[in-house]
Amino acid sequence: MNDTHPPTTAAAAAGEAAERLIAEYRALPPGSDRKREIITELDANAQALPFLVSVVADAEEYDLARVESATVLRVWPPDDPDLRRRAGRALLTALREPEEDLVRQYAAMSLAPYTSDPLVAMALDSTARADQDPLVRDSARFSIKEAHRLQETGAGRP
Repeated sequence: MNDTHPPTTAAAAAGEAAERLIAEYRALPPGSDRKREIITELDANAQALPFLVSVVADAEEYDLARVESATVLRVWPPDDPDLRRRAGRALLTALREPEEDLVRQYAAMSLAPYTSDPLVAMALDSTARADQDPLVRDSARFSIKEAHRLQETGAGRP
C-alpha cells in the first residue's frame, strides 16, 4: 500500500490535539463548563502551555478554566525559560485579582515552580505573610514549602 502521508510523530499528534481542543475552547460560550474539561484534556500537552498561560492571565476567562490552568501549570511547568517566566507572571496576575478568591488560591498554590523569578518569590512571601484571605495565605505558604522541597530535590528546574 502506498501511503502518501508521512508518519505522524508524537509531537505532531500532540500539537494537532492541542490545536483542535483550543479551537473548541474558543468557540464555547464564556461560562461553559466544557472549558474546564478541555483544560483537563490538555493536561501534560506541552504544545498547550502557551494557551494555558493566556487563560490564567485573562480575568475575563471562566474562573474554573483558570483554576484548572493554574493546576496544570503547577504540575507541568514549562521547560522553556521565557515561557516559564511568562507562566509565573501570569499566575502573579491572577494572584493580584481582588475579586477572584478561588483563582487567587490556586494561583498562589501553583507558584512553587516559578520562585526562581525574584518577583514571584517576593510576591509569594508577601502573600503568605499579609494577604487578607486566609485561604490565599495558606496556599502561598504551601507553595513556599513546595518551592523549598523542589529546590532540595533538584526537581524545581530553574
